[in-house]
Amino acid sequence: MKTTAEQSNAAHAVMESYIRCGLRKMIKIAVVGPESSGKTNMCEALALEFGCIWVKEYARAHLEERGPEYTEPDLLNIAKGQLLAESEAIALAERQRVDLIICDTDMITIRIWSEEVFGRCAPELIALSEQRHYDHWLLCRPDIPWESDPLRENPHDRDRLFDVYEAELKKLGKPCTIIEGGAEQRVATAVNAIDLISKS
Repeated sequence: MKTTAEQSNAAHAVMESYIRCGLRKMIKIAVVGPESSGKTNMCEALALEFGCIWVKEYARAHLEERGPEYTEPDLLNIAKGQLLAESEAIALAERQRVDLIICDTDMITIRIWSEEVFGRCAPELIALSEQRHYDHWLLCRPDIPWESDPLRENPHDRDRLFDVYEAELKKLGKPCTIIEGGAEQRVATAVNAIDLISKS
C-alpha cells in the first residue's frame, strides 16, 4: 500500500506528464544557491522578463509565521509546502496559458539544508531531491554583498556552500547554469539559458 507521500508524488508526476504531453511544454526552472546570493531578485527579474509564474520560497513564510527556530521534521513539512505551492503554480499557469514557472528553491536545497544543520537527511527528502523534475537549475554564486536578515544563518560560509550545491547538482546529474557577476550579467545569463531550453 502506498504512503500518502508516495500518492502525492504520483499525483504530481501524473500532472506534470499531462502538461508535458500537451500542446505546450511546461518549463520549470529552479533557482538555487547559498543564502544572500540573489535568488529572489533573480526570480523577480525573470518573472518580469517572461511574464511567467513565480513560486516563492515556502520556507520563508513558514519561518516568519512560526519563528526562526526549527526542528528536523519541520524541513519535511517545508518541503511539502513547497511542493504544494509548485502544484498550485502549475494549475495557475495552465489556466493563464503560461508555459514557464520559476521556482525560488527546490528539494535539493532542503536536502542540503538538512545535511548541513542536522548531519543527515530523511529518506523521503533524499528521494524528492533525486526524483523531483525541473528542466534546468540556475545556481547563484554568492559574489554579491551579504544582506543581513533574521532568517539567514551563514554570512561567512557562502562560498563553501556554493561548492556544496554545485557538487550535489553534478552528482545528481542535474542540468545547471551558474549565475554570477553584476545584476545585468546575471539576468542576461539566466534569460539566455531559459531561451535555449524553450527552443530545444
